[in-house]
Amino acid sequence: MPFIDSKISVPVSEEKKTEIKKKFGQAISSLGKTENYLMVGFDDNYDLYFAGDKIEKGAYVNVSLYGSAPKDSYSKMTGEICRILNEELGIPGDKVYVTYREVSDWGWNGRNF
Repeated sequence: MPFIDSKISVPVSEEKKTEIKKKFGQAISSLGKTENYLMVGFDDNYDLYFAGDKIEKGAYVNVSLYGSAPKDSYSKMTGEICRILNEELGIPGDKVYVTYREVSDWGWNGRNF
């Protein structure tokens, strides 16, 4: 039950959203999850400030998942997220923050797991 929520400072076309979503779907296996229940959200044209300055190209990505994953898996996933955003949108890795949230109570389809 992962959810990848992205706040991105640049506009993202529907085609790019589809491609990024697809690549996030492949990368989520780094955390031992599959794309079967992956939800992805985009908030583009988002104002982001880093080190006191507004940044032209940057992103904040929050990955929530039901349960947990090994710490080294998070590092691998961060690398994948940075690579994907650089390839697809030209956002450098040093302008990307990635956070992880492990959730023990997750609801779906009228019930909780």
